[in-house]
Formats: sequence, structure tokens, C-alpha cells
Amino acid sequence: MAGRDRYIRQTIIPEIGPEGQKKLSAATVAVIGLGALGTVSAGLLARAGVGHLRLIDRDVVELTNLQRQVLFDEQDVDLPKADVAARKLRAVNSSVRIDGIAKDVHAANIESLLEGAGLVVDGADNMELRFLLNEVSIKRGLPWVYGGAIATNGMAMGIVPGTTACFRCFLPQMPAPGSLPTCDTAGILNTVSSIVGSLQATEAIKLLIGQAPSGELLAFDGWTNDLQRLRVARRKDCPACVQKQTEYLGAKRGQVIAALCGSKTISIDPAHRGEIDLAGVESRLRKLGPVRSVGSVLVFDAGDATLTVFSDGRALIRGTDDPERARSLYAKFIGM
Repeated sequence: MAGRDRYIRQTIIPEIGPEGQKKLSAATVAVIGLGALGTVSAGLLARAGVGHLRLIDRDVVELTNLQRQVLFDEQDVDLPKADVAARKLRAVNSSVRIDGIAKDVHAANIESLLEGAGLVVDGADNMELRFLLNEVSIKRGLPWVYGGAIATNGMAMGIVPGTTACFRCFLPQMPAPGSLPTCDTAGILNTVSSIVGSLQATEAIKLLIGQAPSGELLAFDGWTNDLQRLRVARRKDCPACVQKQTEYLGAKRGQVIAALCGSKTISIDPAHRGEIDLAGVESRLRKLGPVRSVGSVLVFDAGDATLTVFSDGRALIRGTDDPERARSLYAKFIGM
């Protein structure tokens, strides 16, 4: 249902025009993370006619997400975000190819997940993933759009390897655990996350149609209306884009355990490859406690914790922020 007039309000903008629209239609964009930033930017890019969207997220929808994550509603609680977002955006624009991928992104799979993408939009909920994405970006010459939002503050920047500063020029070292605020500790104003997601989508559109990146970090406070445009210089000693270190991309792959930002939840991604027998898992768990099938996942109530099990064996352990406790629960109820 593309229709020649579908994008008329966009193509009459001189900066885009019919040729720019053709470039958008031919583009493949990956969105990593479908929280507040990712849902906004993914929705706008689908409406703008980006030809292929790859939506990647490891989490399921929670009630607290609905305050700011614009693609979800109450009926989506406990469903994988990637599946829900893809389904809803296909209904928005059936001429766009949209893939929903409910996976955790880590060093072992990030390159395969981004294969064929011409640009990445950052909706990540942790710094380690951004450092990893930065290394893949440099290795592949892959542009990406950074975004961050917390409390009433937001920032965004288009990053093009070899042209702009990279993420580690801006932030050379990983911040110490606990040194940065989270959504739980500082909160987030939903209008700010929507602004950042919109800025990211705009930067993505500009890069996709061939406009040179500004090299600036746009930082603002949505409450006071303070706005700054900060030129980020390329560091001559940058460990990533100058020294070509692959500290994060070179990490060995075993079982991946990661804490989710802003919640007492641990994600466990076993070294297993392929699909698991969810029906068999459900049958075994039913003898131990309440279990239900919700879309393509199982949700098991383990008393003081809840396990959400995906078809590839990955699980979210809610109710604990202790990796060893999460590993123990996984081993006990799912098996290593």
C-alpha cells in the first residue's frame, strides 16, 4: 500500500525530495533496544518509509514501560517487545519489511544480527552494549545514531566512522558500576525520551539520504529548555577508532549474564544454539508451580522470582539482581 502520494508531505521538503525518498526505501536500518528511544525512532522510520527495519530487543513488555514506550499497550504486557513492535509497525506501513528479533545482543552475535544493515539506531539500556556497538561500527564502517535519556535530560549524536568522533572519543572509559543514574533511581520524563527518539530518527534520515554528519552532540534539558550543541573532537589516542582495540567485540563467548537497566532482572543467554522444546519445558514446570504460555514465551512463577523463557533458551529472571542467584534458578528450573 505504498501509493505514490503516501510520502508526499515528506518528498516536498527540499532537503529530502523524491531522490531522498528512494534512498530511504532502499535502506536497511537496525534498531537495537525497543524501550523509550527505540520505539519512538522505529515508529518514525517505519512511517518515513525506510525499506527494511530490523528491531532487536531482549526484553518483554512491563506495565511500567507504558509511561513512555509508545508502541505498547496493556494487552502487550509479558509479550516480547520485538514481536509486538514488529507486528504493530507492519500494520502502520505494510510496504516496509520489518523483522522482530527477540534476542540479547552480545559479542558473539552482534555482527550477524547487523549483517546487511546500513545504519544502526541505538536504543540500548546499558553502556557496555554501546561500547560493543562502537567497535562493530569502526570495524565495518557502519554509521550509527547514539541516544540517551534520563530524568529530564537527553542527548543524541550521529556517528560515522572515519568522519566524526567515535563513541569512545566522547567517553573513553566505561563508567564504574553504580556511577551513573538509572531510570529507577532518577526517573525519566516521557516527553524527553520522545524528543531524543525523534532526534535520532531525524539524524538517521539525514545520514541515509547522504547528508554529511554534523559531528555534534546535541544535549538538552527538557524541563528548563536549555539546549547545547557540543562539537566532539576525534581523540588522537582513542582506544577504539585510533588504536583499533576490540576490548568488547573480542570478548569470549560462554554463557552471557547481564543485568537489565532499571529493574531487578537478570538476562541469561546460554551457550546453546537453536530452538528448545518450550512445550516440554512447560510440561515439566507445571508440576512445580504456575506457568503460562504468553505468545512465544513461557512465564513461570518460582515464588520469589519469575522466569520468562524464550524459544532459543534465553531467560529473564525477574526479582533478583544477583547473577549467581539467577544462574541457580535457571539451572534448577530450566537446566544448563
